[in-house]
Parts: sequence; structure tokens; C-alpha cells
Amino acid sequence: MIKGSPATVSKGTSCAQAWIQAARPLTLSLSIAPVAVGACLALAEAGRVRIGAVAGAALASGLIQIGTNLYNDAADHARGADGPGRIGPPRMTAMGLLKGAEVARAAIAAFGLAALLGVGLIVVGGWPIVALGLVSLVCGFVYSGGPLPISHTPLGEALVVLFFGVAAVAGTYWLAADAFAPATVVAGVAIGLFAAAVLLANNHRDRAEDARAGRRTLAILLGPRATRAVYAALILAPFGLLVPLAQAAQTSRIYFAFLAFPLAAYQAVRFAREPIGRGLNAILAATARTQALYAALLCFGLLWR
Repeated sequence: MIKGSPATVSKGTSCAQAWIQAARPLTLSLSIAPVAVGACLALAEAGRVRIGAVAGAALASGLIQIGTNLYNDAADHARGADGPGRIGPPRMTAMGLLKGAEVARAAIAAFGLAALLGVGLIVVGGWPIVALGLVSLVCGFVYSGGPLPISHTPLGEALVVLFFGVAAVAGTYWLAADAFAPATVVAGVAIGLFAAAVLLANNHRDRAEDARAGRRTLAILLGPRATRAVYAALILAPFGLLVPLAQAAQTSRIYFAFLAFPLAAYQAVRFAREPIGRGLNAILAATARTQALYAALLCFGLLWR
């Protein structure tokens, strides 16, 4: 779902390197950050956390993201969406380094492993985890597959906020403490907005090629100028959410996350000035790092005594 950061492919790229690049590991923090925040919220509010369940949730979340990235690599090539003018990270299937059928099977295997982990999580979290896991797997598949892939519509960013934010934070809290807390919704939206900014930057960079392929992403519908404004809103809004989050979690130590604001503001200015091209690859990766810093500072504030 969230595509990777800058990558280069040479003629000497090994099979193992091609598989690693197809999985896009450099943005896997987008899967881990909400799990970490949910676990820290549970420990701070409920005073307990099931470490095994949290580790399983983090691994399952990462596998769903990897599976989505792999399927995206294969499915977009099959649709002819990855042309020679692509300026984003290279696609292994389109470059002929991996076979589309093999990449698709690997994606299904990643989804399958996530489902197996989900079985163990169901024992801990019960039927709410069944529902969350099934919906997450389905959304991971239909993001690039099916008759109308979500990646071809303006709904991608909203989906990311919901699943890479609210669902992941609240689901982890439930697994960790067998409870629900309003703070998980606020924290989930904050974390998810960063992930949506990553996707928006990705689609802003690929707007010309996506339009030729018949996609109607949010970036295409908004146009370049409005997209830059929305990106700034997505990456800065999480800091405004720290106020209601501190109230919901009943701790002012959450405000440690404001230390990430200068980096977020810098990325917003950088994005506004960067022309559409390969330079956006570095901003995309930096946006993911900004989210990771924000999440780490949140966790520090929640756990500091």
C-alpha cells in the first residue's frame, strides 16, 4: 500500500536484492509505528501489555504491507501501468528482474503468513481481531487488485489513515490490554495522517504516469498546487492533535512529540518547493522518518515516569 523509498537497480542486481527492493522495506516503519504507539498507550493507561501479542501484531502488520507492495509490483505491471517514464522507485516485475506470477505468489504467501499469525492473535483478542484481520487482508488485496483497485481512486489516503492509523493503534491496544480507550482513536488518526502524507507524496510524484494509466488518485483530482497544501496539512495536523490526545490520555508528557515539529515543517516547505520529479523520492522517505520520530517521542512521553 505504501510504496518504497528511493532505490537504484543495476544490471548486477542479485535475485535476493530484487526481492528486497520489491518488498520496499525502507518504509516498513509505517506498519510498526502504530503498533508501538498502541502498545505504549496500553502500558501507560492500563498498566499492562501482552508482549507476545504485540510482537505478533507488529509482524502481521509488516507482512500485510509487504504483501501489498509485492502485489502492487506485479499487478501494476500486468495492467501496463509501469511505463518507461516512471520516476518512482524501480519495479522489479516491470524491469524483468522478477516474474509477475512469482511476485504475486509471494504476495499471497505474505498475506497467508499474516493470516496465520492472526489465528494466534484471535486466541488473545477474540472476535474483534477476527473482523479487523479479515478487513485488513481484504483491503491489502483490493488496493491493487480487483476490477477497481483502490490505488486507482482518490480513496487511498483515507484508507491509509483508517488502517495504518486508527485500526492499527486501537487493535494493538485491544490486544495488549483487552480494552478500548478513546485516546487510541486520536493517536491513530495522528499516526495515520503521516502515512497518508507518504502516499500523497508518492501519488503527486507519479501523477503524469498515473493519469496515462487511467488512475484518478487524490493528487490528480486536486492538482499540483492543492496537493502541496494538503500534504502540509497532513504532516502538520498530528501536532494539533497532541492537545486532545494529552487530554484523552491524561498526561502532558505526550507533548514531547512537539520536538518533531521542526522536521515536519521543513518537509512541508521542502515539498512545496520541490518540482515534480525524482527529488520527491527523498521527501517521501523523509516523511516516513518524520512519522517514526513523532511515534518514538510519543512513546517516550507515555512511558517516562
